[in-house]
Amino acid sequence: MNKTDIYKRLYKDYSKKYLDKIILSAFFSILVAGSTSAIAWLLDPAIKKLFIEKDQSLIFFIPLMIIFAFTTKGLSLYYAKATMIGVGESIKKKLQFDMVNTLVGTDTQIIDKKHSGKFISNLTYDVTHITNLLSNAILTLFKDSLTLIGLLLVMFLQNWKLALISIVLIPFASISARTLGKRINKVATEAQQKSGFLTTYLVELFKNHKLIKIFQKEGYEKNRADNYLTQLKDKNQKIQTVFVRMSPIMETLTGIMIAVLIFYSSILITRGELDINNFFSFLAAMMLAYQPVRSLSTLNMILNQGLSAASRILPIIDQKNNIIDIPEAKPIKIKNSNIKFKDVNFSYDKESEGVLNLINLEFEGGKMTSLVGHSGSGKSTIMNLIPRFYDLQSGDIIIDDQSIYKATIKSLRNQISMVSQETTLFDDTVKNNIKYAKEDATDEEIYRVAKLSFCDEFIDNLPNKYETLIGENGVRLSGGEKQRLSIARAMMKKSSIILLDEATSSLDTETETKIQEALKILTKNKTTIVIAHRLSTILNSNNIYVIDSGKVVESGKHLDLMNKSDLYKSFYEKQIQK
Repeated sequence: MNKTDIYKRLYKDYSKKYLDKIILSAFFSILVAGSTSAIAWLLDPAIKKLFIEKDQSLIFFIPLMIIFAFTTKGLSLYYAKATMIGVGESIKKKLQFDMVNTLVGTDTQIIDKKHSGKFISNLTYDVTHITNLLSNAILTLFKDSLTLIGLLLVMFLQNWKLALISIVLIPFASISARTLGKRINKVATEAQQKSGFLTTYLVELFKNHKLIKIFQKEGYEKNRADNYLTQLKDKNQKIQTVFVRMSPIMETLTGIMIAVLIFYSSILITRGELDINNFFSFLAAMMLAYQPVRSLSTLNMILNQGLSAASRILPIIDQKNNIIDIPEAKPIKIKNSNIKFKDVNFSYDKESEGVLNLINLEFEGGKMTSLVGHSGSGKSTIMNLIPRFYDLQSGDIIIDDQSIYKATIKSLRNQISMVSQETTLFDDTVKNNIKYAKEDATDEEIYRVAKLSFCDEFIDNLPNKYETLIGENGVRLSGGEKQRLSIARAMMKKSSIILLDEATSSLDTETETKIQEALKILTKNKTTIVIAHRLSTILNSNNIYVIDSGKVVESGKHLDLMNKSDLYKSFYEKQIQK
């Protein structure tokens, strides 16, 4: 995407909506330009009438006009900036919402490859630069361009020769700014990357805090933090250094300009071609032009930063999903919830070896089927294929004689609940975590599933009962308590298909017994697929598949497998008979 395309896209999707406010800001910018020019011009009659001619008739009028000009400038500048601040914040919110919206809707297989810290950095660091481009840069362009034009007009009215000399020096500032802008673009990209790395590190720091303590890695982590922060500091310092390089350039150019003008003005005054009042008015206009010239000279840098940020942000917003409904997709109709895998082949990417190879499975409707195998054998992959978190390379998955690839994704996932070994909870109340599965759930429904999942036992001991905030990912709860909340949430959904991925792995024996009771209620007359390393939890399964290296090596009930599967027998003996 080239610069023109980026500008068009930003205008169409983000700026166009606020065109009326941008125009309003431009109007106030005109007032700023007019009042600033008036301030410089008023020095001419003020000096001529009051000091040279000593005309007292304007002794009140001219000072009042100067006050009026300054007041107009101040108020206009305020309204111009306030208007664009509002525009900028609205655009910022829209950009961030679009990014979050993309994140929420993106395929799981894409999210798995994303760098979380980089995304957060994009959401904050890059969006800020785009906001500056679409608000501050626009205001600067309007306000300072118009002001500079007005002041140049005053300068020409006072003496066209001096004005021409001033104009000659202005392009040097722009050339310098353009050169520095290219440098900033490169360094800003590097700074964004370092910011992403730091964000990821901080997330890991919170997540792994206990691990750091138990292994006494405080010193090691402090060194890592110092390294990340030093790298980011160096990049940000480079950016700021490039920006301040404009100061000596502008100060030198201003000094040269003033020196040349004073030298040439003295010649013109000596010749009688320039009056002292014209000179002071001209000098005031030139000095007032210093700020807009400075702002406009750095505008290119802001544009480069914004464009660079947009080139990273827009592809994220435009991210297309691979897992989508086909045009003729219809809502799936569930009767018995029979699930079949037919010659399924799957790998996570084209380069990697196949995780599943010609897998044929059948999960009987209303019954419990379990998957057993070594870690990495493909059990979790099988489970993730059913709700279409990933799409297979070949074969088909059928529910009640309907291919899930011909059904709408929404209707498919509406029929599925999942309880995972990695319990996911939100930094919210107990109640809201349970009703996440059903937003309009009544208090009675919440209390019912809490009781069935034995959550009520620990909820009653919490400081604010169901209104207790549980912290990030349930940090204030034990592993068993979090798992019970997860099960309560699954109960609330009332799905016809239940996926249990190591659902009791975090529970002690007593709690596991209770949960098994709750799971019986949850899974009654429902198609249930279980992954469990604790074989004691699946002994009564209607069918057990033994998975090894992406293939089904055996199937049957527990007693059958004990007789015919050496792999299953070894699993059982290690767990039960040790």
